[in-house]
Amino acid sequence: MKNMKMKIARMEKNLSQIQLAERVGVTRQTIGMIEAGDFNPSLKLCISICKELDCTLNDLFWEE
Repeated sequence: MKNMKMKIARMEKNLSQIQLAERVGVTRQTIGMIEAGDFNPSLKLCISICKELDCTLNDLFWEE
């Protein structure tokens, strides 16, 4: 399932995939795969992404 919540939150912060990747210590491809739903990030990576995007885990990664 695509992670549109993460993509929208990233775009609202005016961050490219490359910029977010650099801030959390992964490759742009990793961010792209998370947004596409092709990669399940570790809890540590999820927390890092949430901190950079000023969101909670529920905001970005909880499926409704």
